[in-house]
Amino acid sequence: MNISIIAWIILAAPLLAAALIVLVTRTSKPLAAGLAILSSLIAFVGAWILFGSGVTGDYFGFNWIDLGKGFTIPIGLSIDSLSRTMLVIVCSIAPLVFIYSLGYMKEEEGYWRYFAGLALFLFSMLGIVMADNLVMMFIFWELVGVSSYILIGHYFRKDSAADAAKQAFLVNRIGDFGFMLGILLFWITTGTTTFAGINAAIGTLPPAILALAVVLIFCGTVGKSAQFPLHVWLPNSMEGPTPVSSLLHAATMVAAGVYLLARIFPLIAASPDAAEIIAWIGAITALGGGILAIGQDDIKGILAYSTISQLGYMVAGAGLAISAALPMFHLFTHAFFKCLLFLCAGSVILGMHHEQNIWKMGGLKNKMPLTFIAYMAGMLALSGCPGFSGAFSKDLIMASAWEHHQAIFWFLVIAAGLTPFYMTRQAAVVFFGAPRSDAARHAHESPMVMIAPLFLLAIPSIVAGYGFFQHHFFAGVGSLEEPEHLPHIVEFIFLGAFVVGLGLAFLLYRNRASDPLRIPLLSHRFYIDAIYDWAVANIQGGFARLCSFVDRWFINGVLVQGSATAVWFLGFCLRFLQVGNLQAYAFFFGAGVIGLIYVLLTVH
Repeated sequence: MNISIIAWIILAAPLLAAALIVLVTRTSKPLAAGLAILSSLIAFVGAWILFGSGVTGDYFGFNWIDLGKGFTIPIGLSIDSLSRTMLVIVCSIAPLVFIYSLGYMKEEEGYWRYFAGLALFLFSMLGIVMADNLVMMFIFWELVGVSSYILIGHYFRKDSAADAAKQAFLVNRIGDFGFMLGILLFWITTGTTTFAGINAAIGTLPPAILALAVVLIFCGTVGKSAQFPLHVWLPNSMEGPTPVSSLLHAATMVAAGVYLLARIFPLIAASPDAAEIIAWIGAITALGGGILAIGQDDIKGILAYSTISQLGYMVAGAGLAISAALPMFHLFTHAFFKCLLFLCAGSVILGMHHEQNIWKMGGLKNKMPLTFIAYMAGMLALSGCPGFSGAFSKDLIMASAWEHHQAIFWFLVIAAGLTPFYMTRQAAVVFFGAPRSDAARHAHESPMVMIAPLFLLAIPSIVAGYGFFQHHFFAGVGSLEEPEHLPHIVEFIFLGAFVVGLGLAFLLYRNRASDPLRIPLLSHRFYIDAIYDWAVANIQGGFARLCSFVDRWFINGVLVQGSATAVWFLGFCLRFLQVGNLQAYAFFFGAGVIGLIYVLLTVH
């Protein structure tokens, strides 16, 4: 089959499914779920066909906007090594999440709305992956934002879910505004918005303009991939259904920001100043996210801050400006074990009758043994246990940082030590010890429709970092070679960070009934959310009140109503001259003539 047709089928299948679910199958749960799952399987098969074909090229669709004078915006698909790899990640994880949702959402409200949202989410992400220009990517970028708003706010009758959806939407608009300015700056300076055209014009751009444009584009990543200081929306997005959290954290929304950096990697490599900013934002986010994960009690909240931290690794890897494969490799391994961990969390939540506080759990390894086995695979992969996929990709980023930027290296190493600490804390509190509530004592294993995806994800969580995958998935993306002459002490640092973090957490949290490290600064998220709330209420709110005062009393009161009142008063006075009496009119006429003569004589 023609590669172009396959690419368009991959993109169109989820959109068609979403439309049919909304328009036709709203009253049938099996049909709604079946259409969404079928569309994800079509995309899965198509993605692997494209990956196996090895074909690259731009597949033109149509001109969406053509204003002449060289300003043309096409809607076209770009298939290359980078997009093929990302398609495999997205399309391999999506069907598992869709199938898992059959069990998780079985008794939930809005069943058809949920699966329609999932299909639209998948369509939007696939559009980002295959877009051949920045404007098309931005369109699908905003569709991802709309899709996430729908899914995060699925339980919209809960105020917390509605607020979380609004916060995610609004915070991302801040980053997207910078992204839009970057697109405009590239178009003004290069005359094109296609990736190929911009890359070809790199040498013609002044360094300051290039750095500014790259940083503005990076603002989109700061929003979508929850980098400091726009990270606050991601933990709150856990108000959505757990499968949504899994898809959002592993292969769609937050992954879009890292993919954007990989897509514009030649621009980052050509601008050392922009690369430095990107690397530092990633390093700060990696460390900050790891610290905050320690103080969370919500099982999904811990994983949310873990995602923020791991995304920081990917962004820092992109900022090192060595190879686009460096952040993409960690995105690849992270997608599998983070999707696995969220689905395990969903299994625990369902088995605990929707309890999410880890301190009300305990002893679940005996109640939910299959979930526990799968969870341990994901936990060890995320923690960087030697031999598991996460160790390969994360250690490679840190090794590259050692060679190119040692200050960032130490930020990442400390974050690497925190990862096994907070994950062992979660494992010890949730699965070991004695049950701490009736829900824990009566917990039950999840149905097989939920367990099967867990074990399918556990396999790549273990093996996805090995050389076979590095060679076959990233050969055309960039180099994944370890730095030459890496001191053995660095390898011991990596191993030491894992062992110390895991061992310390085990000693602190083994058989604990409460948290021995209750730190208000961490449980309140560094008070960053409170600072933002204060700023919105007082600075933005104060400015809004000032504008309201000026509008009410000056613009409306003086300029609008004042002028109207003056005209009315003048008319009110003049009407007394209209008395309807001829003698009075003659008198007024005569008085006017006398007054006019007096004025004329006085002037002369």
